[in-house]
Amino acid sequence: MEPGTDIEIEAFLEQGRLLFAGPCDFVIGCARLDQVPPIDVAEVAFAGRSNVGKSSLLNALTGRKALARTSNTPGRTREINLFDLGGRLMLADLPGYGYAKAPKSAIKQWTGLVEAYLRGRAELRRTCLLVDARHGLKDSDRAVMTMLDKAAQPYQVVLTKADKVKAGPLSGLVERIGNELAKHPAAHLEIAVTSSRKGTGVPELRASLAALAKT
Repeated sequence: MEPGTDIEIEAFLEQGRLLFAGPCDFVIGCARLDQVPPIDVAEVAFAGRSNVGKSSLLNALTGRKALARTSNTPGRTREINLFDLGGRLMLADLPGYGYAKAPKSAIKQWTGLVEAYLRGRAELRRTCLLVDARHGLKDSDRAVMTMLDKAAQPYQVVLTKADKVKAGPLSGLVERIGNELAKHPAAHLEIAVTSSRKGTGVPELRASLAALAKT
């Protein structure tokens, strides 16, 4: 149930803040699917095109500067990196898809790893599908959405770098993506609008993900 009153909203946001302010430890980097360990808590994955801002968003959510590596070079994350959030939630930073400065064979390997993980990870409760607010949905994003629909894996579009887009165009983008998401059975209709640099939307996303955590 979504919070309604101001008091409920404050409590909702505080739960997210407390969870993400607690211990968050790197567990393992997995280059193969058989390296991904079974867990007994919910898992949230962060997926998106190369250089969309996955690592920056993870750092912003946890209030850490270097939990996940950031780089202006697309394709920096080459493994599924797992982070244990206080024994209550597992965060998975996935290799980017789309353009990357890497050999085609490596890109094919990362893409195959991500697709196999997203299709078959039983512990996965939500995939945050990050989309650069400056560019909107691309065909590669839509391909992942279709794959997640077929696998019945819930996902939510998270717009990143929203501070780089003016309010009017941003509102139009949210409306267009919302209309498109209505046609996808596994998609959350609520779109998270965030800026890792300014902190926009980060407390609300924390709280939404905290609702999935083990109590």
